[in-house]
Amino acid sequence: MRLSDDVLLDLMTRFQTEMVKGLGRDTNPTAAVKMLPTFVRSIPDGSEKGDFLALDLGGSKFRVLKVKVSEDGKQNVQMESQFYPTPKEIIHGNATELFDYVADCLEDFMENKNIKHKKLPIGFTFSFPCKQAKLDEGVLLSWTKHFKARGVQETDVVSSLRNALRKHKDVHADVLALVNDTVGTMMTCGYDDQRCEVGVIIGTGTNACYMEEMSHIDLVEGDEGRMCINTEWGAFGDDGSLEDIRTEFDREIDLGSINPGKQLFEKMISGLYLGELVRLILLKMAKEGLLFNGEIATALRTKGKIETKHVAAMEKYKEGLSNTKEILMELGLFPSEEDCVAVQHVSTIVSFRSANLCAAALAAILTRLRENKKLMRLRTTVGMDGTLYKTHPQYAKRLHKVVRRLVPNCDVRFLLSESGSGKGAAMVTAVAYRLASQRKQIDEILASFKLSKENLREVKTKMRAELEYGLKKETQPNATVKMLPTYVCGTPDGTEKGKFLSLDLGGTNFRVLLVKIRSGRRKSVRMYNKIFAIPLEIMQGTGEELFDHIVQCIADFLEYMGIKGARLPLGFTFSFPCRQASIDKEFDLDIVAVVNDTVGTMMTCGYEDPNCEIGLIAGTGSNVCYMEDMKNIEVVEGNEGKMCINTEWGGFGDNGCIDNIRTKYDKEVDEGSLNPGKQRYEKMTSGMYLGEIVRQILIDLTKHGLLFRGQISETLRTRGIFETKFLSQIESDRLALLQVRRILQQLGLDSTCDDSIIVKEVCGAVSRRAAQLCGAGLAAVVEKKRENRGVEHLKITVGVDGTLYKLHPHFSRILREMVKELAPQCDVTFMLSEDGSGKGAALITAVAKRLHSIGEN
Repeated sequence: MRLSDDVLLDLMTRFQTEMVKGLGRDTNPTAAVKMLPTFVRSIPDGSEKGDFLALDLGGSKFRVLKVKVSEDGKQNVQMESQFYPTPKEIIHGNATELFDYVADCLEDFMENKNIKHKKLPIGFTFSFPCKQAKLDEGVLLSWTKHFKARGVQETDVVSSLRNALRKHKDVHADVLALVNDTVGTMMTCGYDDQRCEVGVIIGTGTNACYMEEMSHIDLVEGDEGRMCINTEWGAFGDDGSLEDIRTEFDREIDLGSINPGKQLFEKMISGLYLGELVRLILLKMAKEGLLFNGEIATALRTKGKIETKHVAAMEKYKEGLSNTKEILMELGLFPSEEDCVAVQHVSTIVSFRSANLCAAALAAILTRLRENKKLMRLRTTVGMDGTLYKTHPQYAKRLHKVVRRLVPNCDVRFLLSESGSGKGAAMVTAVAYRLASQRKQIDEILASFKLSKENLREVKTKMRAELEYGLKKETQPNATVKMLPTYVCGTPDGTEKGKFLSLDLGGTNFRVLLVKIRSGRRKSVRMYNKIFAIPLEIMQGTGEELFDHIVQCIADFLEYMGIKGARLPLGFTFSFPCRQASIDKEFDLDIVAVVNDTVGTMMTCGYEDPNCEIGLIAGTGSNVCYMEDMKNIEVVEGNEGKMCINTEWGGFGDNGCIDNIRTKYDKEVDEGSLNPGKQRYEKMTSGMYLGEIVRQILIDLTKHGLLFRGQISETLRTRGIFETKFLSQIESDRLALLQVRRILQQLGLDSTCDDSIIVKEVCGAVSRRAAQLCGAGLAAVVEKKRENRGVEHLKITVGVDGTLYKLHPHFSRILREMVKELAPQCDVTFMLSEDGSGKGAALITAVAKRLHSIGEN
């Protein structure tokens, strides 16, 4: 029975393997350690409040409690409880008798406390292995300890209790949560110490639970957050994996138990069996003449005569030996001094082995927690309960010492639970109650971002109307979508060739490119470029200073490329809404085209795919261009052919036409922007604003006490702190919540696991709406193209660019789905543009040159 540290470390590894087996969908059915999901997803955060009832069934007595949880600045729990006996005929009877008895006791308690008129939520502590599919449901897998009521196994104990309660017409209470006593212990301690994420019971039986990452629990849908797993570790070894350390005494105890072959680990550890183990060892020693002069008293032959309380008394410091003598004499034995020392020694070895075995399994759980969190060192708290742990004079000290030796990289605090099973059930119920009410508030806040199909069809219809207004002479001045003609009258046809200069102005830098286009069978585009910074004083200075700076950069580039005297056609990408522009010709350069980046995107993709007649940018800003029939463009002379229209759709809604779907957060972002009242559609769909919308929602949720413990940090008050790149990172499917927490910590937001889930949900709601709105707008453009062509079915390609479309994990998919749904008669292909603003400008220049020479001919 003496186990070395090497054996204990080996047991740790074995238990870790069993945990993985129990968590896996395919391996769970044959796993001995069942790793049962409890549907308890959160430990108390201190804001729980209300009155709750708790029932506690599983120990030697049945208990009913009324628990009042208050949060008035200081956490407070008041409890009143009453014990009821659990007669043998009830716990060995049938299901109906058992649950009727529980309901009768509850009615009696409510009557005594004068609370029958109140409708109170119940937490039901049921300390047996149950398979749960939700918090208020649990199918009993098997009875343990001394319970054996018929007809309960394989049934839902919550519905059995509800049926029994229905017979009491004047009891108004409903079961909200079914809780294992181990979980109750963790939750009780978690209320006092938020680091508590493990619960252990070492009493009549033994068990442990801990908070596991949802992504590791195959048996439950969803990957977000954590859930408490009831390990049911008492069954460790039921598959034969502990045979090398089980002794003849363990086998004898098992054979004489009410469940042979089951709960083998528990039978080596828990209070129900330790006294009996000691008795069997003493009996063998007496038989071999090593004790009591070989005399075998009746007490030694009688099962259950030595109890765990005797073992505890024998090991008491200083008084242990005299206690041992007294106990043995009560049992009708006449021990010598040596007998007493030997018997005390046997007790020590049996109870020390129990503590060692518990320590090894607990060390395995702590190691798993540390590895889940990817920490070098874990600081955590373990909630402890159970008569053996509490009343045995040496047990706790031994357990703590061994655990710390087995996991030197874990700083563990052991916290004794006060009435864990009762108070804990109330805490689980209180947390469930809090989460339900928080969930309701969060859903209400985010509901305004959920757009119905009707909303989105309306956006498409209104966008379509604005496109028409912008094209017509009389309505164009008042249209919010400006529909600017670009004078780009064709897309590439593959015959373009030559050398072109391209300028790209629109971001923080200015780029000059030399683009060589080759036509024919081996058509290609090669580019050489140089990036120049634009100082802030020039960006915000006069127009003359800006263009002088640009000209200087061009001169530097031509010299750098060694083509100072060459006469080259030039395309200028100028990513701002324009009517027309010109630059003085200081060099021998031919400025052929001024280009918007959206048009550049369309042209770049058009070079690869002649079917590309639409360009979309979904990045810092948002915009669309497309090839429109000249006859529809009233603001430009001529009816022949086509021209690319830069819609400048970001201004859609500036006339109030989409105010019905703008939220208070959109309005806050708009009011705080550089151009209030302008670009409203862009402010709901583009990368420059999505992070800011999220920040406004997070502030509101925090004010409601639903996030960050109600504390609005200075960081959260800072405009622009929440960049759109954080949305992309947070929403990545590959990112665990731990990494989400790290991103939030970088932003100075100290978040819990639950906070991270909520932040991820907020990001998802905002980016999903942005993609849907973009998709609805694009569906209007695609439908217009179909009608222009007068076809039943349109096949068309959209050239796309922009960080939001490229980098966000879900934006592009949702946008594509939306277009498919709202423009079902259009088969749309999306093509990513490579360097639309540089390459595109050169291609436009090349097309313009080609069309110009055709015109001359």
